Amino acid sequence: MLKIGDKLPAFSCLDDKGNTITQENFKGKKVVLFFYPRANTPGCTAQACNLSENYKRLTDAGYSIFGVSADLVKHQASFSNKFGFPYPLLADTEKTLVNSFGVWGFKKFMGKEYEGILRTTFVFDENCIITRVIEKVKTKDHTSQILDE
Repeated sequence: MLKIGDKLPAFSCLDDKGNTITQENFKGKKVVLFFYPRANTPGCTAQACNLSENYKRLTDAGYSIFGVSADLVKHQASFSNKFGFPYPLLADTEKTLVNSFGVWGFKKFMGKEYEGILRTTFVFDENCIITRVIEKVKTKDHTSQILDE
């Protein structure tokens, strides 16, 4: 998994609107990049909605927000449209970002072990350097974790 001090890897993928997003979109911005397992699931919805509800607080603090999962563009679009998210959701269908960030691994749910995206958030400075990594995400209060409240 990438850690504090690491640089944003090069990437290219589509967002929920079909726009191509690359590392160039992050330059000169403080960025919150949150990885979530799957669109329209309870924990992912709680997390994404918390960030959406607090979007002004996050942008007032200077952050641009991007969500990432391995869902198809149409699933990301449906998720975003359903809840009106004001930030892009990246469709990392080839798991390029997931793998380069090291957020694919073993998880347990109801006693079963399986592989999937590990819910993790990375915060970048204006030079695309990781300044924080949040691995124990509180889905219903993620904004407070990001703003360190």
